[in-house]
Amino acid sequence: MSKAPDNPAPLVVAAALAGIQGGVLFVFAVLELAHLSGERVTMGVTTAAFFAVYGAALIGCAWAVTHGQAWARSPLVLTQLIQLGLAWSFRGGETTWVAVGLAVVAIVVLLGLLHPASIEALNDDPTS
Repeated sequence: MSKAPDNPAPLVVAAALAGIQGGVLFVFAVLELAHLSGERVTMGVTTAAFFAVYGAALIGCAWAVTHGQAWARSPLVLTQLIQLGLAWSFRGGETTWVAVGLAVVAIVVLLGLLHPASIEALNDDPTS
């Protein structure tokens, strides 16, 4: 019998932002395909495929954590850690706003996923 979703606000916010991240990756996939050129067809198609698969995985994991699947938290946390590294690479100059945006979203998602209420909601132990 599956656990009924009783999701705390931090988990819902984290899942929503992770779902938006997945949607943005889909947009990047479409943009990559729209800008294919003859010299880089293979690179463009594989990059678009990567973005699309990664976006689908993020959306799937976001859906899974809102339905009590604790396994999905790990890929979401890993994605946010990667995003923090990406934000670090954008710091300084004209891209500082990108760095701040990436970092803020990653931190909010991490805080939401690691909040005690979220951890309790994703607890696999039926005795607690």
